[in-house]
Amino acid sequence: MKRWSAFATAMLFVGVAAFSYSQQASGQTDAGWVTLFDGKSLDNWTQIGDANWKLADGVVAADKGNGFLVSKDSYGDFQIRAEFWVDDEANSGIFIRCTDPAKVTAKNAYEVNIFDKRPDPSYGTGAIVDTAKAGTVLKAGGKWNVYEITAKGPRFDVTLNGTKTVDGANDSQHAKGNIALQYGAGVVKFRKVEIKPL
Repeated sequence: MKRWSAFATAMLFVGVAAFSYSQQASGQTDAGWVTLFDGKSLDNWTQIGDANWKLADGVVAADKGNGFLVSKDSYGDFQIRAEFWVDDEANSGIFIRCTDPAKVTAKNAYEVNIFDKRPDPSYGTGAIVDTAKAGTVLKAGGKWNVYEITAKGPRFDVTLNGTKTVDGANDSQHAKGNIALQYGAGVVKFRKVEIKPL
């Protein structure tokens, strides 16, 4: 009986140690990431324009008007991960380093585009408008997508659903600024936005 008790205690110790290690490992994987939007609250954002953003069922969505959700904080070097859904008619984007958070444009920020039907598709979905054409032209309409955007100094990398669309673009017009989620046309939804300052 004593041997069984010692064995059970040893197994319990091994289980606790393994669980503790797995918890540490998973925490390290997400180390440094800050949630800007979790599907529940827009506390980190300011609305500009007249887009009809609505928060429901873990997403923020708009289908009318024109406008942005602008982060309250400003960022220089960072990685951002964003999950979004758009229909085929959507015109949206994630604007980074917005130097004027009250009036966001592609001239005072970098626009990582979400626009499948843009007349010039090289600056459509996956591109940075007027800065870097999409190396691979992809469509985002009708499904959930993940953008991963890295801005470090003058260098930019963009990945859409695991495919790199911008690889090492260089531009030094805007060094720091806010993040903005755009609504321009169609149906646009965001459900998770995270940022990791670098």
